[in-house]
Amino acid sequence: MSYVNVIKSKVNNLNTKTEILSGTTVALALIPEAIAFSIIAHLNPLVGLYSAFIIGLIVSLIGGRPGMISGATGAVAVVVVALVVQHGVEYLFAAVILMGLIQIVIGLLKLGKFIRLVPQAVMFGFLNGLAIIIFTSQLTQFQTLNGDWITGSALWIMLAFVGLSMAIIHFLPKISKIIPSSLAAILAVSAITIGLNIPTKTVGDMASISGGLPLFHIPMVPLNLETLGIILPYAIIMAMVGLIESLLTLNVIDEMTDTRGKVNKESFAQGIANTVCGFFGGMGGCAMIGQSIINVNSGGRNRISGAVAAIGLLVIVLAGASLVEQIPMAALVGVMFMVAIGTFEWASFRIIKKVPKTDVIVMIIVAAVTVIFHNLALAVIIGVIISALAFAWESALRIHAHTSVDENNVKHYEMVGPLFFGSITSFKEIFDYKNDPNEVIIDFSKSTVRDHSAIEALNHITGKYAKCGKKIHLKHLSEDCRMLLDNASEIIDVNHWEDPHYKIADDQLE
Repeated sequence: MSYVNVIKSKVNNLNTKTEILSGTTVALALIPEAIAFSIIAHLNPLVGLYSAFIIGLIVSLIGGRPGMISGATGAVAVVVVALVVQHGVEYLFAAVILMGLIQIVIGLLKLGKFIRLVPQAVMFGFLNGLAIIIFTSQLTQFQTLNGDWITGSALWIMLAFVGLSMAIIHFLPKISKIIPSSLAAILAVSAITIGLNIPTKTVGDMASISGGLPLFHIPMVPLNLETLGIILPYAIIMAMVGLIESLLTLNVIDEMTDTRGKVNKESFAQGIANTVCGFFGGMGGCAMIGQSIINVNSGGRNRISGAVAAIGLLVIVLAGASLVEQIPMAALVGVMFMVAIGTFEWASFRIIKKVPKTDVIVMIIVAAVTVIFHNLALAVIIGVIISALAFAWESALRIHAHTSVDENNVKHYEMVGPLFFGSITSFKEIFDYKNDPNEVIIDFSKSTVRDHSAIEALNHITGKYAKCGKKIHLKHLSEDCRMLLDNASEIIDVNHWEDPHYKIADDQLE
């Protein structure tokens, strides 16, 4: 074996070791989240754990973003609460299957690419809101089962070990990267509390995580339109929430790793995972940004870490529950606190005075909706709508014209800016119908006709010039603009095209 091959072999072994250790860390971090989300949805904790295993394994193997972790999530859990309470878990399983089928169709139709249209301001708001949710969701660990806040020595012990785990996560990478700092924190805090028999809240205090293998189960619901009417609204919302969170998380991991995931492949994989999950009594889920960040920061970059996390979670349920239930919650809370700190876009504070006010407003609104309603899809949709309206308004203000009259007494209007629904009012006010000469040329070499409202506007001005007995020419329309007007020939009658083969520079580039 050559020296180069020896080096490659050592690197591969090192990467595999890192992936396995990273996956193990994620498996431990998945447990309290899966239990908590199950409780939110009024389900047995094992339902969340089984969901995390099934979704995590399938997506890690066939998903479009290696290194990203998927499982049962709070975003989906919040949606299904009403369905479980009103109709029972069997309807939930049926809704999860339908959710998966919807996501498969979205992936096959390649609609996932539209997530690239989400503005950066929305991404910042999404991340900041999610960081706040991750942080505040850990505060329940400082409460008793009755909902009372812990006090006295129990509180100080909890705070001390949370602080210790956070310190280990922060400082260990500066000393050594042999073992993921999050895993080292969990092991160190666990060793101290178990070895010294220090009383503190543990995983086992939340719920028992011992169980068997998930079993295939066809949902026991009537196969009729009434059932479809019940589960379809939930399935659509779950599918949208799941995909939006997954694809936004994919973008975050892309930026962290300086690589590019495949959004449509991820959509398809999420759909397959949720469909299978529904047939095995799962609650559905999507990508988990907190665990994904833990994985990437711990060195997980490929499919091994995700598969190890999923399989490790199942092994814990089958054989390691008694040991894992002794892990102090303080260690896991410390890990998630550090995830929250890492998720929050602190740069958003530095750029507040450097970006348009609209972007600042969008960031605040998206973060607020995320925190208040725990509905990521709603927050992102609102943010995109506000951004789109702001862009439309700014574009509407750009339209104007340079005017001139040539030696033949023909008036030229050289239009600048896009002509669309937002700019038609300003467009109509540009022309001097009564005082213009008998022949008018509107030059679109620096403008484009974008939509039906623009066609109606052209119809309006040609009609007004016609009433004045004046002749109008539309000049330098790009191929797509002329095609748009030709298709609308019943709405607008323009018989004087100029430069029929002319294309503006932008169209040539496309």
